[in-house]
Amino acid sequence: MGSSTGRGTAATAPSSTELMEQIAAVGTAYFQDFAAAAARHGLNSSQAKALKAVLEPVPMRALAGRLGCDASNVTGIVDRLEALGYARREAAAADRRVKIVTITEQGGEVLGLIREDMTRARAAFDSLDPDERAALAGLCERVLPLLQRPCTPPPPPSP
Repeated sequence: MGSSTGRGTAATAPSSTELMEQIAAVGTAYFQDFAAAAARHGLNSSQAKALKAVLEPVPMRALAGRLGCDASNVTGIVDRLEALGYARREAAAADRRVKIVTITEQGGEVLGLIREDMTRARAAFDSLDPDERAALAGLCERVLPLLQRPCTPPPPPSP
């Protein structure tokens, strides 16, 4: 496979910077498809992302971390999901001050519908043959843990 197919060989492999740009473009297109599908079901992207994050019960503070937002923002997101019947908030057994958020059956159904409605992403991944899908999955499994490591601050500048 040469570069005319859009796939590089070892000799023409993209630089890390070029690869980062390609991955960013894929991520952006995927997120746009996700946001559009969520909107068709009456949710904004943060609300839909929160539904996915509470497939297992999650404390409100941990949910804020997963969503990358302030705890006060999570309250509004969860309020909306509760009002729609997609999530519920309960006091933790060990500490009644801690609120645990869990997806409801109805929330699971709408999350499934959102995933089904991601037509562009689905078409893109359906265009891959089984070997390409396995290769992509393997690469994601290899790279994702490295991207999820905690950030370390840069060293202070030298005097």
